[in-house]
Amino acid sequence: MLGACSTMASKDTGNYAALLGQAEAEVSAGRVESALVAFDQAAKADPTRKEPWVRSAQLQFDTGNYGRAIVAAEEVLQRDPDDKVADSVLTVAGLRIASESLQRLQGNGALASDTARTEAERLAATMRATMGEGILDSGEEEAKPRPARRRSTARRAAPAPKAESKPVAANPFEVLGGG
Repeated sequence: MLGACSTMASKDTGNYAALLGQAEAEVSAGRVESALVAFDQAAKADPTRKEPWVRSAQLQFDTGNYGRAIVAAEEVLQRDPDDKVADSVLTVAGLRIASESLQRLQGNGALASDTARTEAERLAATMRATMGEGILDSGEEEAKPRPARRRSTARRAAPAPKAESKPVAANPFEVLGGG
């Protein structure tokens, strides 16, 4: 029986590249749902590869499906524990889910409980330790009016980009090498 499974897996591996190419074509055409289906098929064709999961995590994140993005990022990390794109998706998606939940709780008055307050304080302490003290500023400085800046009427030419630098991507995970 195990021999039959390994034979099927090796047969599907030949389709992996074609399925991955199809998925990327769907992404390029803006068909996210069919791209996700194709990435899922590619992941089944070669379960050892992380690439379909990385792309699924990115697409799920980009469309605001943070729970699904986290699941896909966890799949990547099972295959490559050092993948920075998956770590980024996992962290930011988790923070967005936590933020949305806190906003809902605040709207319902549920943050008045000691347990919720303790958890919020623990999260804030972790964020400060990870990202620096200024990460959770109250925003009072932002509320103060800033002095107007003098604008020069002469336009400067934009500096030419360095040949070795990567272009800035709209998707922050692309900068990390995820696609």
